[in-house]
Amino acid sequence: MTDDHPRGGDHADARGLDTDREGPSGETVLVTGGAGFVGGHIADALVADNEVRVLDDLSTGRPRIVPDGATFIEGDVRDPDTLAEAMAGVDLVFHEAGLVSVPKSVDRPTESHDRNATATVQLLEAARRADARVVLASSVAIYGEPESIPVAEDHPKAPGSPYGLDKLALDHYARLYHDLYGLETVALRYFNIYGPRQASGPYSGVISAFLDQARSGGPLTVEGDGEQTRDFVHVSDVVDANLAAARTDEVGTAVNVGTGESVTIRELAETVRDVSGEDVDIVHTDPRQGDLRRSRADVSRAREVLDFEPTTSLRDGLADLVESTDPTAASDTTGSADATTNR
Repeated sequence: MTDDHPRGGDHADARGLDTDREGPSGETVLVTGGAGFVGGHIADALVADNEVRVLDDLSTGRPRIVPDGATFIEGDVRDPDTLAEAMAGVDLVFHEAGLVSVPKSVDRPTESHDRNATATVQLLEAARRADARVVLASSVAIYGEPESIPVAEDHPKAPGSPYGLDKLALDHYARLYHDLYGLETVALRYFNIYGPRQASGPYSGVISAFLDQARSGGPLTVEGDGEQTRDFVHVSDVVDANLAAARTDEVGTAVNVGTGESVTIRELAETVRDVSGEDVDIVHTDPRQGDLRRSRADVSRAREVLDFEPTTSLRDGLADLVESTDPTAASDTTGSADATTNR
């Protein structure tokens, strides 16, 4: 189903995240998962200067996330007819759709593989026919528990979940389609993304969970001892990386997208409590089996290949979230793998 009607009017205050990046212009662009968290922000950044199509099956996304001026196609990337309609005449694809949840992938590994790996191969085939560049959402989850910190792109890959393995397959397929067919691809290995319109719920990111807990009077619930470290990157910086990947001469490659800094989950909880102004307790629960102990991106290659420099500090990003008046939360098709290990 194709819908050309405006979708974003009631929530315009959350749109147009600041970025100085010069993105594509005058192109026909497809954003899969564009009614979700990251995909919706990418579509926002593109719609003023390009013909933007959003393909989303709304299994978790929301149509009101789709920006004014974009063409919305409700459907599944895996459906050949829907994909052919969405890809017709496209110059550039941002592939943000998929099942983005480590716990769900453990419960339903076949579905996770189908929606993440198989769907990506079908998309790459369609892009090959259209001769369209593809920027794909890969994940920190491909690395598993790091052997060393920070994690560079050549770090050994040992995913600890079906989701991570699916993303590793996606990552390799992107490279292979470049090597075999000359398709221009860039895989972006997202670390822990947060920002406006991130979903709240049992599979959402730890930041949105802490904010919800603070607003409801607490307590903030930290799993384990809270010494787990994560690299939290604001969605505006992720959008910037995507725009850069659309224009870089370095294709057939994969690049980390993070900040190069890390914080413990306990420190995160304390910062959320501080910036929210809520006098709430912080409590610890049993650790979750299989949870990573540490994570921090080496973004040297992103600086080299994408001229990427994250600009939003964690404290500033959290303060902006607390002050946000936008009630829209897109159930996350692109931003969080589980409560502490996003993407």
